[in-house]
Amino acid sequence: MAQKEFQRRRTFAIISHPDAGKTTLTEKLLLYGGAIHAAGAVKSRKAKRSAVSDWMALEKQRGISVTSSVLQFEYDDIRWNLLDTPGHNDFSEDTYRTLMAADCAIMILDAARGVEPQTRKLFHVCRMRNTPVVTFINKMDRPARDAFALMSDVEEVLGVSTVPFTWPIGSGDLFQGVYDRRNEAVLRFERSSEGQAKRAEMKVTGIDDPELDSLLGEEPAQTLRDEIELLDGAGEEWDEARFLAGDLTPVFFGSALTNFGVEPFLQSFKGLCPAPGQRQASGDVTVNPSDDRFSAFVFKVQANMDPSHRDRIAFARICSGKFEGGMRVHHYRLGKAIRLNRAEQFFAQDRENVLEAFAGDIIGLYDPGLFRIGDTLSTEGPMVFDAVPRFSPEHFGRLQLLDPLKRKQLQKGIQELSEEGTVQLFSEPGREKDPVCGVVGRLQFEVLMFRLEHEYGAKVTFDLLPYQYARWVEGAADCEELKARRVPMAVLDRDNRPVALFRDEWELGRAARDNENWIFHETAPIVAAA
Repeated sequence: MAQKEFQRRRTFAIISHPDAGKTTLTEKLLLYGGAIHAAGAVKSRKAKRSAVSDWMALEKQRGISVTSSVLQFEYDDIRWNLLDTPGHNDFSEDTYRTLMAADCAIMILDAARGVEPQTRKLFHVCRMRNTPVVTFINKMDRPARDAFALMSDVEEVLGVSTVPFTWPIGSGDLFQGVYDRRNEAVLRFERSSEGQAKRAEMKVTGIDDPELDSLLGEEPAQTLRDEIELLDGAGEEWDEARFLAGDLTPVFFGSALTNFGVEPFLQSFKGLCPAPGQRQASGDVTVNPSDDRFSAFVFKVQANMDPSHRDRIAFARICSGKFEGGMRVHHYRLGKAIRLNRAEQFFAQDRENVLEAFAGDIIGLYDPGLFRIGDTLSTEGPMVFDAVPRFSPEHFGRLQLLDPLKRKQLQKGIQELSEEGTVQLFSEPGREKDPVCGVVGRLQFEVLMFRLEHEYGAKVTFDLLPYQYARWVEGAADCEELKARRVPMAVLDRDNRPVALFRDEWELGRAARDNENWIFHETAPIVAAA
């Protein structure tokens, strides 16, 4: 049974530059997959509906995704695990971690802009892990670049070959639909009287149909025939092995807003997205999804998903075996056995208890303070997966509590949010009451302030500090030794390890030259309990 169950799992992430339409496409995949009956797009704080995947209050106010969310649904006898990720660069750390849990990625491009900087960064993370990437070129209902130019952009900027599975019929106001090259079908969409919340009606015909000229118009029909002839004669051949290795991407065109091209994309994606595959653990151990041994790793921790219960959930990706409620597993970092009493699966913040789950599934574990990002859980003794990537903070601020009577609320909130990965927490000896927070993107300070106030009742502000680099120092005994060696600022991390902060590369380089017996780490190394 476990063998059959993991084979019908599909776990994928959606990546894009901000405003490319990622959250809108997520909604439409759920709409066409039957998981929801009406889609709501994230537009502005005045929008009447908010997206299913954007559940945090700040996301609904700002109209952006600031945290990854998990959406699980059944479609055509496949169990889909959709990992929606933040598009904004300030939250790229959360996106990188989430990509570790995915077997495939959908890359969304804006048809007017092509490949943008954040897209390039995220694509290269997929490339490093050989994660297959499917490309959806969105917003064809608006003024767009030439389709051939967009294909060239993907190939030249990202260094990956492209094979168009669908091809656009016009663009902007003249966008009528797509040509499905695999099935040799012209798919002309009708704008729905019910707007973007419902499925778009679709007329299907062949490219040689004599009625095509009257259906599309004589000029668009001839342009389509000429472009398809050119693609068929000079285009790249489809190679599934190259796709699965991350060297080739299938390309789809459409408009998530109007639903044009979404249905053929989803139908094709069903066959493209691979089932769970092998994972590497330390010691050159290969973990297969069909193994009887249960194994999983934590890639995300989220506090206060249910504000009425103030709980904390650790999201774990199952890599092998079968999860069963109440099972005992080995916690690698803690070096001890623990019981997994309660697990849940998700549709954004809505959730239900789960008694069993299989390789490829994402489960939410009730977390009483046992889990951190990167933790490995397994049966049959100790085992650890390759580390979930961590990032060195680039912005620092000293936290100031505005109401001294809220000190307990602040301590609880900052501790939980640091374990969640929202912020990295440091303390300066002698000034422990005013912790130093480090973030990768400055917008994370705003998220932290919002969540501390609205989830914990502690209103705070930040005094920004002039540092850009943090280095964990191996070989230094404590902060006093760091300061004695002219380190600009010395702090302790949550495990009381000394960390040096520097204003610029010159200061960092000087410290490295003056202290050759020290080793400077960009991130804190993971060490298992003895």
